[in-house]
Amino acid sequence: MADFEKLEPDSTVYRTLLESTKAIPWKIDWDSKQFAYIGPQIEALLGWTPASWQTVGDWASRMHPQDREWVLNFCVAQSQAGVDHEADYRALTRDGHYVWIRDVVHVVRRADGSVDSLIGFMFDISERKQTEQKLASLQKELEELSFRDGLTGVANRRRFDALMELEWSNARRNRQPLSLLMIDIDYFKQYNDCYGHLEGDACLKRVAWLLASAATRARDLLARFGGEEFVLLLPETDEAASHKLAARCRDLILAEQIPHAQSAVGPVLTISLGAATCIPAHADELRGFLDSVDKRLYRAKQQGRDCIVAAS
Repeated sequence: MADFEKLEPDSTVYRTLLESTKAIPWKIDWDSKQFAYIGPQIEALLGWTPASWQTVGDWASRMHPQDREWVLNFCVAQSQAGVDHEADYRALTRDGHYVWIRDVVHVVRRADGSVDSLIGFMFDISERKQTEQKLASLQKELEELSFRDGLTGVANRRRFDALMELEWSNARRNRQPLSLLMIDIDYFKQYNDCYGHLEGDACLKRVAWLLASAATRARDLLARFGGEEFVLLLPETDEAASHKLAARCRDLILAEQIPHAQSAVGPVLTISLGAATCIPAHADELRGFLDSVDKRLYRAKQQGRDCIVAAS
């Protein structure tokens, strides 16, 4: 308080101006690291009385543990360098909650360049942070939606293309096997013609759910490739394991016994699959690998459908 008393006869005016704003003014003596002043607004915001703010230790101890180290290091470094700065952090209230604070700090230097004191303002930015967090959450949700098939809920072609390239590079770098299944619902056009497009959409959702249940590892990716086609990307999966998974996919669809009166295969819905495994060499191209799987799927259709083709 003494620093403001030196401003007489205008100290009352200055004090009134400072203490009537929502911003909380403060001053710290650099040599002693003690608060020379802090505005009474601090008690309304955090519950701590002005008298309880004695040293920078009080300030630091009332900071969220996850914020404390970096804020202290940053503020000390900037202050020692004589640089004005800002810091956002969570401040502890007296009743045990946290409030987002922005400290705006001005470094006061002596004639010889040494630091004399720090003066600044604390601002309550909790509402702003809540808005930022909501926007970040919304942005994440929108990004996820942009990689998800709108009908089935599984990954879409865009997501598959991005991860396929990534997993191809990883497999080539680490010399690990990479497997891919291409899956087509047999005679799906006839299914739509027979049962209608609404039932067709329901069928696609059901098939997607069944195929997704076949692959349980975190990096396995089921995506809708287009129309009634799906792809199952299987990183670090050898040929034998991919064959077992392909058979599991086929068995799951058959076990569901989805009626398909217009299928040339039989009375229930079936799928055809093309499968391939590769440990990419430097000269290998992703397009060639994708073409090989697509050709195997085509051969599965030529061979009567409801089957798996896993060899060239």
